[in-house]
Amino acid sequence: MTSGPDSSGLAGDELDGFRIGYLPPGIGELVSDFVTEWEGVRFTTRVWERPVDEGYRVDVRVHVLRGGRLTTLANLRDFLVEYDERPADWALIAFRHGAAEGFSDGTEAFWLVEPGVAVDLRVDPERFDTGTPLTIAESIITLG
Repeated sequence: MTSGPDSSGLAGDELDGFRIGYLPPGIGELVSDFVTEWEGVRFTTRVWERPVDEGYRVDVRVHVLRGGRLTTLANLRDFLVEYDERPADWALIAFRHGAAEGFSDGTEAFWLVEPGVAVDLRVDPERFDTGTPLTIAESIITLG
């Protein structure tokens, strides 16, 4: 699904059981949602993009991840290392999202909501400072 800025994909909108409460000012207006699966984990994804000379660039991407292999924060980290082809020594800083624990590297933030459910988000480091992922993460709440 692709939609304009006044119909879907703004702060306050829902994504697979979560509400995204904050997005940084100046975020791209092209919003796309899609669902994929990799290695037994379903990704429900929303991206906000903006036009650039060579096409489009993603400003913010939010994944809701659901899968039986996501049982601990360490399992989630290992899954993301494999999925994103990150180095095994990926430098991360711990943070708390309510009762949940998570990690951030200043560009990406992720946390295990409960066994089998996680949220992962990434921002364009050329546009947003290292605090932006945590600000967005803090605004994402579970519905229901």
